[in-house]
Amino acid sequence: MATDLSTEHQPLGDLFSWPESPEEWQQYALSDEQVDFFKENGYVAGVPLLDDEQIQTLRDELERFFDPDHDGRDLWYEYHANESSSDDSVLFHSLGAWRISKAFHDVLWNPSFLVPASQLLAAVADESAFASNGALPQHNGKAPVRFWHDQLFCKPAQHGSVVAWHQDYSYWTRTHPMAHLTCWTGLDRATTENGCMHYVPGSHRWDLLPLTDLADNMEAIHDVLSDEQEAQFDPVPIELEAGEATFHHPRLVHGSYENRSDRPRRGLVLNVIRDGVQSATDEHILEGVPAIPEGEKMEGQFFPLLFDPQEAEQREAQTA
Repeated sequence: MATDLSTEHQPLGDLFSWPESPEEWQQYALSDEQVDFFKENGYVAGVPLLDDEQIQTLRDELERFFDPDHDGRDLWYEYHANESSSDDSVLFHSLGAWRISKAFHDVLWNPSFLVPASQLLAAVADESAFASNGALPQHNGKAPVRFWHDQLFCKPAQHGSVVAWHQDYSYWTRTHPMAHLTCWTGLDRATTENGCMHYVPGSHRWDLLPLTDLADNMEAIHDVLSDEQEAQFDPVPIELEAGEATFHHPRLVHGSYENRSDRPRRGLVLNVIRDGVQSATDEHILEGVPAIPEGEKMEGQFFPLLFDPQEAEQREAQTA
């Protein structure tokens, strides 16, 4: 029986090194130009997150998940061997790998992910919403990073399905205020041929759209767009090398087309929130996770604090 790793709120191995000096932390920081690009367009792409060893370790761990009878199957929040409605097109989609695999657990504490996430959460969050709810403060343009949940999206060669146009926060209104961030990391090179991500730049300024079909119909979103939004709907492909990531705003419209290539397209998604985000429902927020009463802060076993920039700076000062 698999051990539930959600009880462990620190790295379990040495796949990812923790910085020990301000200079080591700074190497992972986004430039001011990258942060400004995110604010203007709703995303920033091409951020290096994983080296070759880390990529291969995660690929090896992922491979065993494709067997529906794998050890730890009961620990997933969601597990879809194929979320597409057609057997001719496949979209593997799951939530909760961090509870089952040491590598997918430890990637949450990857500093090359946490530093940009902290910078961009500071850009997303309306800080006035956190002034009196017990949240940790922003510090020097960085916000405290709390884990929301992970996802795996995998499209096999030749018949990988689409992920239809959507905004992430349309699925996350059970939490508030909106201070969320998505990081998509390629475990393979992502190209237009194998179904890379596409973004609609500037759509993070749109209101929240109604939910439409996620796994089959790329055209469904056009039923809910206004004339003005239709005029602005001009997607751009986000091609990435394996190990590179893209970060996007929770209202940014995005999707991906089918995999027409001879190569798989495997992606890891890390979703985080600014510390202080609260539950907006008395119902279960994730399958198998105890309910957090409406109005209470998201925290505890399943929503660990990953990074506090002020604490990190104090720790650096002590070791300097």
